[in-house]
Amino acid sequence: MYRGKTIGVVVTAYNEESFVGEVIETVPEFVDRIYVVDDASPDGCWDVIQRVSSRINEDVEPELAVTDGGESRRVVPIRHQKNRGYGAAVKSGYERAAADGIDVVAVMNGDGQMDPEILDRIVDPVVTGEADYAKGNRLRNPDDRQGMSTFRFVGNAMLTGLSKFSTGYWSLSDPQNGYTAISRETIETIDLDSITDKYGFLNHLLTHLNVNGFRVADVPMQAVYGDEESSIRYGSFIRFVSLLLLRSFLWRLKTRYVVREFHPAVIFYGAGATGLLAGVAGVVGSAVKFARDGDGVTALLTSVLTALVGGVSLGAAIALDAEENEDLEVTYAEHDSYPDAELFER
Repeated sequence: MYRGKTIGVVVTAYNEESFVGEVIETVPEFVDRIYVVDDASPDGCWDVIQRVSSRINEDVEPELAVTDGGESRRVVPIRHQKNRGYGAAVKSGYERAAADGIDVVAVMNGDGQMDPEILDRIVDPVVTGEADYAKGNRLRNPDDRQGMSTFRFVGNAMLTGLSKFSTGYWSLSDPQNGYTAISRETIETIDLDSITDKYGFLNHLLTHLNVNGFRVADVPMQAVYGDEESSIRYGSFIRFVSLLLLRSFLWRLKTRYVVREFHPAVIFYGAGATGLLAGVAGVVGSAVKFARDGDGVTALLTSVLTALVGGVSLGAAIALDAEENEDLEVTYAEHDSYPDAELFER
């Protein structure tokens, strides 16, 4: 129990035999229930989870009862029969926690990269009611990203830019950060089945949160990396997530700005994209023609003007979109806890 709310933590694990046991053991005492989800790991991960869970459950006698038979356990091991993906692991934990009536559900990966000592900072925005969902942010403060390699930083920065279009949360960054917290009401409202099971889950979830009008908090945290090896294949990951973000962006615009109610941002987005694409294509074609025949200056100038108009339209669309979603974003600049609601910046 924490500030009058029951707290659950979903620990996701895939091939984390060397790390998951310590992660489970270091979850703070204020957490009422830990849901450890093994996504069909081929290593000894499940054996470690069962061994550590049994030891903790023998020593701790929680007040809460779980749904499977009414037995009382602090650690609930869950194993997928086949590998389904990171998103599926999180969703399995969410569903069990919501069924158990847990008020706030956090997520910690089983690789040991998420500092358990700052869990209170992650859950605080949701516990206090300032946000429906909170996520860590390693990019907001320069000091926080000192442990992040240039490759990771550039990749995260690119995904942040693309995710702003996709999700509509224009002041948030580090969308791939999996250190999160969510309210039970939010879990029960969103359609989990329509969100991808794969590693784009975090980006896709943010889009669904936006479409449903949920407030999201950005919580500064330090980047921490250990000796674990990522199982992500970056080539396929980038292709999959890029297409997912594009589809999410179009779905968000259609659902919020066309189907539910008309918003001029959708017109400016359309005009901006059309103008930029036509202008750039025209500039390239005119430049080739000019280089070959010494002709096409008028077409080149027209294309440049079209691209500029497209750019201005796109800028107007972003401004309108950001203004529409401003009330759904909660940012915080410090590393302290949140004793008072006024510490948040909207």
